[in-house]
Amino acid sequence: MPEYERHTYDVVVIGAGGSGLRAAIAAHEAGARTAVVCKSLLGKAHTVMAEGGIAAAMGNLWPDDNWKVHFRDTMRGGKLLNNWRMAELHAKEAPERVWELEQWGALFDRTKDGLISQRDFGGHRYARLAHVGDRTGLEMIRTLQQRTVQLGVDVYMECTVTDLMRDGDRIAGALGYWRESGRFVVFETPAVVLATGGIGKSWKVTSNSWEYTGDGHALALRAGATLLNMEFIQFHPTGMVWPPSVRGLLVTESVRGDGGVLRNSEGRRFMFDYIPEFFKAETADTEEEADRWYDDKKNNRRPPELLPRDEVARAINSEIKAGRGSPHGGVFLDIASRRSPEYIEKRLPSMYHQFMELAEVDITREPMEIGPTCHYVMGGVEVDPDSAASRVPGLYAAGEVAGGMHGANRLGGNSLSDLLVFGRRAGEHAAAYASEIGGGRPVVPDEDVTVGVRTALAPFDSGGAENPYRIQQELQDAMQDLVGIIRREQEMQLALKTIHDLQERSKALAVEGNRQYNPGWNLALDLRNMLLVAEAVALAAMERKESRGGHTRDDFPMTDYDFWGKRNVVIELAGGGAVHLRLQDLPEPPPELAALLEEPH
Repeated sequence: MPEYERHTYDVVVIGAGGSGLRAAIAAHEAGARTAVVCKSLLGKAHTVMAEGGIAAAMGNLWPDDNWKVHFRDTMRGGKLLNNWRMAELHAKEAPERVWELEQWGALFDRTKDGLISQRDFGGHRYARLAHVGDRTGLEMIRTLQQRTVQLGVDVYMECTVTDLMRDGDRIAGALGYWRESGRFVVFETPAVVLATGGIGKSWKVTSNSWEYTGDGHALALRAGATLLNMEFIQFHPTGMVWPPSVRGLLVTESVRGDGGVLRNSEGRRFMFDYIPEFFKAETADTEEEADRWYDDKKNNRRPPELLPRDEVARAINSEIKAGRGSPHGGVFLDIASRRSPEYIEKRLPSMYHQFMELAEVDITREPMEIGPTCHYVMGGVEVDPDSAASRVPGLYAAGEVAGGMHGANRLGGNSLSDLLVFGRRAGEHAAAYASEIGGGRPVVPDEDVTVGVRTALAPFDSGGAENPYRIQQELQDAMQDLVGIIRREQEMQLALKTIHDLQERSKALAVEGNRQYNPGWNLALDLRNMLLVAEAVALAAMERKESRGGHTRDDFPMTDYDFWGKRNVVIELAGGGAVHLRLQDLPEPPPELAALLEEPH
């Protein structure tokens, strides 16, 4: 038996971003002994990158806004592939979750009447994003982190979970290791909440940092859960493209929400050429009409820069491919000619400093160079919409790691409210499950721990010669070039072949040195997850023979509402660990909600 540390809890939350912290708070307040385990440091979460705001129909600027309009926007933005019940719960509960944050000390920007200010974002009918300048995610994390610490929830930092442990078909705990020492640790718990975020580090150009290696998606698959619609990857329209050291770093949608426009190398505002039929009725089709919308909102037809992200990303990609891009392979985002320097510095302080310090560009005087960057995965663990429970007893998921809520494309601002709404639900239901569990508390099998430790240590004794950094680079190149914004059958077949070759080569991964803070070993363990999730994405993308949201097929350019509009692509592991795919009917909304989707505005 290997030596390892042991801890016992009622609920263990894996991940310390917005959904993880909100789940931990809810579980603790429900009476469960709760712990948070995070791969990095507390407070270093991708929630911080959600700078624009929290989408919630509070009606502070537009009294006509309500949960039904928000529900409709979310469903239409997701190209009607959302789980309708998740979209309903999200729209109904988001305002209360924002007010709750305020009660816990979050400081929001205010209207002249003292209400929480709300700004415009792509795909939203009304200005509904509660915000703190362009640092909303940071304020959310600060508030939730402070609340978590104040409540006395245990936090284990720089601890990576490598496997979920089961007792029969039930969750029994989790195996991880301390990155500092390389020593192993077992968390014995009947309930685990996955809040691990996304998968973006499998692409070369991404807004995601090193933590986003698909850990939660892979852990869930290997534990027996299913993944939903992994083909839908959101390429955020605006990431930095220069200098190379910061390529992919996010440029918040708030720039466009506050008046920024997109121009090509000819100086032309090109988005008017790319308004899809689906949004014709609600999008301005002339520059004068769009400017009126920004100036006085009397005509509430959105500027085309505020179309859903998938539409804007495809338009930018088309301009670049047509040879009308910027010098460094992007396009121009211009707010300098639209707003005063004082306005920009007040509303977008983080963006002002980001470009000044990293690119020596003064966005109050000149446009930014931007381009699409891999940002978010809409697919994730298949969960029950009310409880956030997976099909594995005791396993829950919330936030980006969970699927269903956003359909084929996520609207900006919906991520932060999603974290709050379903993080809370996951924590509450995990605590209830732990307190009511029948058949006795599950036990972590010693032999499973031994196998997990042996698997984790294999790169030290493989006798192979494969370099984990080389494998990662080849994977990122393949996903960027072959499973990117525009996809084709032959290219995805090549991607799958490449992934399978890399999986075989990864059996011979070799790392040197000891286990203490060993980045090569850390990456070798991450690659196990990255390769599995990349295979799931490529397989699902090849199966869905249509274009919808974050999935664009060059060989199937039309959206198929009759067949694919009613189907989810489900990924699971078959015997022997093989990735298996099947189709599943999409649940239909009740008539009263379906009627909302038929409304023209």
